Amino acid sequence: MKKATKDDIKVIKEAFLEHYSDAVTELDYKNDYELLIAIILSAQCTDKRVNIITPALFAKYPNVFELSLANLDDVKKLINSCSFFNNKAQNIIKMAKSVVENYGGDIPHDQKELIKLAGVGNKTANVFMIEYKQENLMAVDTHVFRVSHRLGLSYEKNVEKTEAELVKKLKGDDLHIFHQAMVLFGRYICKAVKPECDKCYFPQVCKTKSSFKPS
Repeated sequence: MKKATKDDIKVIKEAFLEHYSDAVTELDYKNDYELLIAIILSAQCTDKRVNIITPALFAKYPNVFELSLANLDDVKKLINSCSFFNNKAQNIIKMAKSVVENYGGDIPHDQKELIKLAGVGNKTANVFMIEYKQENLMAVDTHVFRVSHRLGLSYEKNVEKTEAELVKKLKGDDLHIFHQAMVLFGRYICKAVKPECDKCYFPQVCKTKSSFKPS
């Protein structure tokens, strides 16, 4: 498959800036604690499902201090409709304990510090920093991975290498916007099954309708 040309990339960037410059996450949250929990839960789970789960979780455990003392089985029950809820319940409690013990109860607003927390990998940390701090970062989820491959921006087979290539191809001060754009574009238009190509902003740029998943 052909790679996106410089002209293709220009078209893509201009369209994303036009349509998604004000885009934000669809996860519901009131503060940095709620945002980080929501992002952790959203791994391999829809934002819609996470938004159904979190109100009861946050009502019972409104901060890291409360969550750090939580009963594991109780947290599991509150999030049991979320994928991998057993591991996620353990991770968010461990995360809360670490934030209390090592950061005085304040969620760190630093990518390198965030990835030290249980349940927080590079993607989760980047998504948090993009949403909460508008940091100039790229994060690759399944939507970003699929869209970047369909548009010829990357043909790398894992998220880490795809992220690095996107940073290189989309270089500038708008990486955070492009991340949000690719998530929403992939979620509602360039869908995995039956993409709505009639709604595409740049059909002339598309290289394939094939779906892609990171290995």
